[in-house]
Amino acid sequence: MNRLCLFSIFHLNLMFSSIEEEQRSEVIQRCYWPLLKLIRQFQLPIGIEASGYTLESIAAIDPTWIAELRVLCQDGPAQFIGSGYAQLIGPLVPAAVNQANQRIGLQTYEKILGFRPQLVLVNEQAYSAGMVPIYRQAGYRAIIMEWDNPGSNHADWDTNWRYLPQYAVGPDNSTLPVIWNKSIPFQKFQRYTHGEIELPEYLDFLSSHQNGDARTFALYGNDAEIFDFRPGRFHTEAGLGTTSEWQRIAHLYQAVMADPRFSLIGPQKVLDFLDLPGAGNRLRLETAEQPIPVKKQAKYNVVRWGLTGRDDLALNTTCWRLYQAMVDHPDCSDNDWQELCYLWSSDFRTHITASRWHAMQTRLATLEQRLAPPPLPGIACPGHIGSKNITTWHEGSILVIETPTQKLRLNQRRGLAIEAWWDKSLSPVPLIGTLPHGYFDDIQYGMDYYTGHFVLEVAGQHKITDLVAVEPALVFDENDLLISTTIQTSIGPVTKTIRVSADAARLQITHQFHWRSCPLGTLRLGHITLNPAAFQSESLFYRTHNGGYAPETFMLHGEKINHLTPVSTLVSANNGLGMTSGLTEIGDASHWVRIEADKSSAAVTGHIVHAPVDDRYLYRLVVSAMEMDDTACHVQQRSCFHERQIRLTISSGS
Repeated sequence: MNRLCLFSIFHLNLMFSSIEEEQRSEVIQRCYWPLLKLIRQFQLPIGIEASGYTLESIAAIDPTWIAELRVLCQDGPAQFIGSGYAQLIGPLVPAAVNQANQRIGLQTYEKILGFRPQLVLVNEQAYSAGMVPIYRQAGYRAIIMEWDNPGSNHADWDTNWRYLPQYAVGPDNSTLPVIWNKSIPFQKFQRYTHGEIELPEYLDFLSSHQNGDARTFALYGNDAEIFDFRPGRFHTEAGLGTTSEWQRIAHLYQAVMADPRFSLIGPQKVLDFLDLPGAGNRLRLETAEQPIPVKKQAKYNVVRWGLTGRDDLALNTTCWRLYQAMVDHPDCSDNDWQELCYLWSSDFRTHITASRWHAMQTRLATLEQRLAPPPLPGIACPGHIGSKNITTWHEGSILVIETPTQKLRLNQRRGLAIEAWWDKSLSPVPLIGTLPHGYFDDIQYGMDYYTGHFVLEVAGQHKITDLVAVEPALVFDENDLLISTTIQTSIGPVTKTIRVSADAARLQITHQFHWRSCPLGTLRLGHITLNPAAFQSESLFYRTHNGGYAPETFMLHGEKINHLTPVSTLVSANNGLGMTSGLTEIGDASHWVRIEADKSSAAVTGHIVHAPVDDRYLYRLVVSAMEMDDTACHVQQRSCFHERQIRLTISSGS
């Protein structure tokens, strides 16, 4: 009978959100040194992963630790695994930043360790297909990614595939081997180490994954900072007992080595299994329902680093502005790119301490001062009155605007919500608009589905929206028509402007929020609703970029999808789109609608809502500027909406 081949990966992160900088030397002594001593004492083939920044920080505090790591990796059993210069969330940042993060990370590894790692751990196990070509180009042999969430969203996958390496397929059909990490096993490992379960129970759990075939299994694949140290992130963290947790870990490895059911291998040895039956399948880890798989339970979805935390929207928006300034000035140095990667670190976006948040803000302001990104454009600069290409008239409360290329109907009783919008060259019927109450017979969908509006929801309070009666002003900016109104809300006014192009089938919706503070909740905008009469349900898709250079296309296949379904009363969304080129396209095989978000103005995320209803369907793209989860629960107000402009540009194509 084949032994179950167990491998381990310890993730080292001195950027850990709730660890103060002055605690870092304690973390090295209590967590990192015991790991190296464990490896040396028992000659364990353990994988150690750290960002370039973490290695730099350790080297500055304790260079002898770095020297020992180098020896253990070059001459001994340990294997070092890369992740980039900073632990950032690849699917939420531009492709050029991801590329720089890997390039600078590899340079840092070579400088400190004398070699470049061959395996790369997907940061926070937040995966997108677009990252595969970037890892390939960097020179990595394989990625390490969690099985549980991709596996649970692919009913067609053979569950035995989780025990063998497979190939992850990128949007350009490039591939990289994937080594499977697993959340439940590493959580079991943590429970054993913290004394919640005992060694026989844990070993029985491991043996339950043995069936006589050649198999690999991730014994551990998570944080090192939680053993004999408590980061203080949660009130529910287990207390430190009288027995060293590293001693319990040592007992575990001794038991595994003595057990004939198991053998220990290094993570890189998993690739030796690629030629076995059941290995090497070409897999697309992503789905339309879960475009960005993330580790562990659903509360850890990608929105966690995009729109929650202390003030993720403001922080991410500033990073986008800095990125744009660097793109506009190609003479920026590697130091600038390195600093931007640092500022995009995931830990600034979760349970970051107040002192580290303020220190990061200082570094952010310093880079802003050096790069001097251009100011954001204003909404309008009115010019002459009138345009020969644009005509307007009223049909009751409906304002109609028509040009040679497009036609638009706006509902003045509902805050200029789009009742219908045509691209005349593509379809005789509207492409997007409002599906009125009664459009669907199913009572679950018995409501109005507007387009172009915003909704702020705060627990226990009435919704705040712009779906109110307005009297807009019409002015011209060059040849474009600007329709503008200001809506008074209980927390401040909101100016809404719709720009209609005279020369192309294109319009832009801008919401400017004059809110000095905003209660914590969800703020969603756009709600671009497709007209089912204009698109064939059989070939519906959406396409966007999630951190890569190549766009990712997702077919809906008639499935019910709602990225905005709450995970719990605390977590308001379950998935989203990075929109890292700023755009998403939704449509069918013959034509589509493109929605572009100005990420330098507001780093919103995209969310798909699709549901077959009777013989019709509901299909919308919603952008979000604020969501809820456990990282945001300590924040009472948001200040980032004061004079914040959120702009969406709508066009179409075929």
